[in-house]
Amino acid sequence: MPKFLLKSTYTVAGMRGLASDGGTRRAEVVQAMVENAGGRLESMHFAFGEDDTYVLCEMPDHPTAASVAIAIEAAGGLRVQVVPVLTPAEVDEATHRTITYSPPGA
Repeated sequence: MPKFLLKSTYTVAGMRGLASDGGTRRAEVVQAMVENAGGRLESMHFAFGEDDTYVLCEMPDHPTAASVAIAIEAAGGLRVQVVPVLTPAEVDEATHRTITYSPPGA
């Protein structure tokens, strides 16, 4: 299954919910959401910086990952960015493919 990094930032209302629910409860909610979408949660971390959470998970496909992002954004409380990530083996595969490309102005 493809892997995705979900980076999110809490809104003010979302931060109030986090303060009320706590981190463990939010991690349980995230795990249930990923599993209900047919995926597998690899890890979830809270951070202090530009992003508030980092979730690494597997999803069946890109449309599933998009539907998860849409559901999160539509519910409010979080702004989320979904980043497809590759394993080292997938990068090896990509580097061995021949692609024909001409840069602009060439």
